[in-house]
Amino acid sequence: MIDTVTIPRTEYDALLAAREELEDLRSYDEAMAALARGDEELLPDDMVARLVAGERPLRVWREHRGLSQSELARRSGVNRVQIADIEAGRKTGSIATLKSLATALGISLDDLA
Repeated sequence: MIDTVTIPRTEYDALLAAREELEDLRSYDEAMAALARGDEELLPDDMVARLVAGERPLRVWREHRGLSQSELARRSGVNRVQIADIEAGRKTGSIATLKSLATALGISLDDLA
């Protein structure tokens, strides 16, 4: 025998809404914890606008970190000319190169993609 419960539709809808609100609160708490741990960071509006507009992520992140191409080259071990080529869109860079750049910038490889 299946155990069933019958409740009015309004109560059922209220339970669904409460569940959705609880999921939102949990997502918020996870995001705030990631910020507190330093796993995530908030980005300024102008930086997001540049990325959304299609500007090369490597340039945007490098400038956001306040680094010159030369300083990024020194920190990452990637040739400065190669960095300039990636920023200009003349080259894409290998996965290993992009990983080195991402590590030097303190971001994930996905942030450069």
